[in-house]
Amino acid sequence: MRRLGPALLLLFVFSCVCSVSHASPGLDVRRRVLPSGLTLLHVERDNLPVVRVNLLIRSGAMREPAELAGLASLTASLLTEGTRARSSTDISREVEFMGASLSASAGDDFSTVSLSVLKKDLDKGFSLLADILLNPTFPRKEISRKKEQVRGALRQKREDPGYLASVKFSELVYGSHPYGRQVSGTEESIGRIGRGDVRGFYREHYVPNNAILSVVGMVSEDELSELIERHLSGWMPMPVPEADIQAPASAAPGLRTVDRDLTQATIILGHLGVERSHPDYYALQVMNYILGGGGFSSRMMDRLRDQMGLTYGVYSSFSSSLEAGSFVVSMKTRNSAAPDAIDEIKKLIRAMRDEGATAHELSGAKAYLTGSFPRRIDTMAEISSFLAAVEFYGLGLDYPERYAERINAVTLDEVKRVAREHLREEDLITVVVAKLAEAGVADTSPSGPGEAPSGDGKSSNE
Repeated sequence: MRRLGPALLLLFVFSCVCSVSHASPGLDVRRRVLPSGLTLLHVERDNLPVVRVNLLIRSGAMREPAELAGLASLTASLLTEGTRARSSTDISREVEFMGASLSASAGDDFSTVSLSVLKKDLDKGFSLLADILLNPTFPRKEISRKKEQVRGALRQKREDPGYLASVKFSELVYGSHPYGRQVSGTEESIGRIGRGDVRGFYREHYVPNNAILSVVGMVSEDELSELIERHLSGWMPMPVPEADIQAPASAAPGLRTVDRDLTQATIILGHLGVERSHPDYYALQVMNYILGGGGFSSRMMDRLRDQMGLTYGVYSSFSSSLEAGSFVVSMKTRNSAAPDAIDEIKKLIRAMRDEGATAHELSGAKAYLTGSFPRRIDTMAEISSFLAAVEFYGLGLDYPERYAERINAVTLDEVKRVAREHLREEDLITVVVAKLAEAGVADTSPSGPGEAPSGDGKSSNE
């Protein structure tokens, strides 16, 4: 699901940070801002002859025009499809010959270009990375091919009830805010995007003063400085356009339905949440772990799966992004059980608001959040991505130590307070994709049952 996938990934990254501190106490991050405005983060590691490079561009789908949804994602994906000196085939062959990996993608808040390469091929790999970054040509043929790939993928996704529910939920919670759109866009918006749009987005946003370069592996500070001077000295700073983004405007609370001939109902419910910088972030992570984020340890899983047998899995999350994220609960159940499942979720939310957590639940949540993830962020790729995200969200390089301290500082009173303030039953928006004749739920929107966006508009400026 679109809002759930990135949200859970960010939750994982932010929650795992303590592992960098405990598993790798000598991380020794060197940070500096180059004259071009590029922020450089460097960790030297000599345990493996590998280097991981992660370039974060501080512009993602948030910075694209609404009518051109998918532009940031399309631009990123085209970086590896041809430069002035290399064709798409040339790039693929060079990457394969080195046994390296090179990729680019975009999310809501930022875009990323990643390189993983053996130490012996670092200069070649860095040269290739610099070439796709500084000299992309965005060939018309590749643009057309990529656009057709995206449209095909979107057509396939329309068969997925989870995708339909996620799309509808995002639209209702965020309204016209960029977080309400799919990062990949729609068939109609992709059809509008032409080469001029791609080139324009690239020129305005892919500049060093709008970027973070995170490098982890067997490369010294002097070697890295030489690589940057040799390959990125021609990357010149430029003014980055200001973003004029309106605050999210959620639809009226209630239940929305999408009718499909399915044996199971897909249910998503929730409401607008908080931004990553919110002071309640840590207490919310603890509270949510107890409520529905803790897998088999959560109240929701215990009640709806173990006691009532309504589902194989139910999960909740408080996503966190540059701007307001969302509180989301998701599950699947048989069609006829959908009303009972929704009612039970609301009861559990109500109980958390009214009663808070127990001391046993609190200690278990803290132990898990601070102690279970260290094993999962021990690769150079994970550390490189993590450092770039920490810099982007302004968390500070001491974040690993502060994360564990702040989680451990959460009290029972705080858990109850944030539940009362941030779990708002009166604002819940519920989306159900099911065979409505069996599900027994009624749509409360003025227009009745909804559909996920679709379209097959044609490009106007290819």
